[in-house]
Amino acid sequence: MVDRRRKQIVAAATKLFSDQGFYRTKIKEIAKLAGVSPGLVYLYVREKEDVLLLVLLQVLEGYALEIPKAIEGITDPLERLIRAVDAYCRVVDQHRSATVLAYRSTKSLSSERQLLIQEREIETNSIISDALKACISQKLIRPVNVDVLTYQLVLIAHGWALKSWFYKSRLTLDEYINHNVDNVLSGILTEAGQRSRDAASREGQGNRIWL
Repeated sequence: MVDRRRKQIVAAATKLFSDQGFYRTKIKEIAKLAGVSPGLVYLYVREKEDVLLLVLLQVLEGYALEIPKAIEGITDPLERLIRAVDAYCRVVDQHRSATVLAYRSTKSLSSERQLLIQEREIETNSIISDALKACISQKLIRPVNVDVLTYQLVLIAHGWALKSWFYKSRLTLDEYINHNVDNVLSGILTEAGQRSRDAASREGQGNRIWL
């Protein structure tokens, strides 16, 4: 029940914050849309800023759950990297409004809450950076600045939400992931990395983005 109520509040807050902005939204409006009383909302949060924090943390929790699940049992570092990016994009697709809201409203949080969001983001992104480091170690991709490339891949995932008005009428999510993965890998794969990817594609291994 607690989890269900929390999800109702977060869903209502996401819609209202997205539609009319954080500062213009009132707790009683969130409660009404969520189908609960304002008093019940205050059982979960102390103030409106806490509701925004819950919205942003829900997205980060999605990353933290779904990305590791997508690469579980995968030993090939290049496939782990590609699957991690694929999973990241798919979580963003499930939380497009909240992803856009994160860019728009994180600055509305206190410095302590912003730091919490940043720490959670870094934890999640370490999954991608670790995969990149493994690829470099096995000479599947050339030496690159891991921090820069990690955030390039993160921004690709976020771009599906930030520019959905453009992409949704032109590409499916699968096509968006495929094109971006191809564009990135074409500039960093070594000969060994390209052979590995070609072999996986021929054998039908991995998921759709190997093809």
